[in-house]
Amino acid sequence: CEVARRMGFTGFDYESAHEIFDEHAQLSGWRNDADGAGRRVFDISGMAGMGRQAYDALEPVQWPVTGGEPRGTPRLFGDGRFAHAGGRARFVATPPRLPVHAIDDDYPLALNTGRLRDQWHTMTRTGKSARLSSHSPEPLIDLHPNDALLCGVREGELARVTSRWGAMVARVTHGGGIARGSVFVPIHWSGQTASDARVGALVNPVVDPVSGEPEFKHTPVRVEPFVVEWQAFVLSRTALAVDGVANWTRVQGEGFIRYELGGRGPAHASWARGVLGVDGEADWIEYDDAGAGVYRAAHLVDGRLESCVFVARRGAPLPPRQWLAGLFRQEALLAADRATLLAGRAPQQGPDPGPTVCSCFGVGRNTICAAIRERKLETPAQVTACLKAGGNCGSCVPEIGKLLVLVRCDEAVTR
Repeated sequence: CEVARRMGFTGFDYESAHEIFDEHAQLSGWRNDADGAGRRVFDISGMAGMGRQAYDALEPVQWPVTGGEPRGTPRLFGDGRFAHAGGRARFVATPPRLPVHAIDDDYPLALNTGRLRDQWHTMTRTGKSARLSSHSPEPLIDLHPNDALLCGVREGELARVTSRWGAMVARVTHGGGIARGSVFVPIHWSGQTASDARVGALVNPVVDPVSGEPEFKHTPVRVEPFVVEWQAFVLSRTALAVDGVANWTRVQGEGFIRYELGGRGPAHASWARGVLGVDGEADWIEYDDAGAGVYRAAHLVDGRLESCVFVARRGAPLPPRQWLAGLFRQEALLAADRATLLAGRAPQQGPDPGPTVCSCFGVGRNTICAAIRERKLETPAQVTACLKAGGNCGSCVPEIGKLLVLVRCDEAVTR
């Protein structure tokens, strides 16, 4: 509404969201003849006149919602009448056809795109949630291990996907059970959240002749290594400009923003100060081992952690992110905190929970696998009873099921 007003349009004098919804509900019933040719299936006119309190307490309901069906309509077309002039259903025969662009020696893999479990569209809303971002924090390239071997790429490292129309960079994974010959890349990352991970740039321009939908599910591509000399991550309370690196991804954390980086050339004190925006005198601590290719630094303001950066050579491990995130909740860092920060390991470090599986309760992959082995768990319901994982929204239950199978297979091999 504010944008419309600034552009000079009138009629956008709404005070709250429920007023917009009320107008939407009224319009859905306008000239909507329930028995005539002008009948529209979408009708929520029964929700018109709803006050703000009722709107804020509104629970999901299936439309149509009308005066005759104030609680919604569980099943559309149950009366045998469909949304066509004659009231009859129509079957549309769609002859099958092969993709327009076939794979070949230059582009031997078929790219499929889609969404991830915890994200939606380009993350303009879901990307603001640290909890939702914890499950798949970075753009990924999911392909079969044998294909990865043939392409010369390794799990956890960066790779480039190239089609005839564009290219993008993301991290390799084998976690989705992808069939040989296929590659999956999620749609969610844009130039706002990653330097070069917009999969739309790769998709072929062929569209469906009726709907105009692009051929998102089949674009011939090749996958090859994206070589960097070092990898790093930055945690900062404020947004940073991370120009001058080969690759970056921005992830929302709880009270901070995380940047995953890959680069070439030196990455030491002057570079780190530039990235973190630290000039002149500052409470700055650092550890630099040029021989090992390790660099760690932190910037503090009034004793409170403002930002930190961790750098390691390509392929070398970086510290776990979870315990570092906890330092941003402290009002001031003690001397012991500063020492462990520069050492790159948490004091009294417990078992690594692993990548997040259950975003609702923050349960990691390693925690779930350990519970399955130690307590002889056999079903997702038993995992939920033990760890709560899968007990809220339920979206991680299929992944828990896969972990149960994986642990059983591992145990069978080691017997």
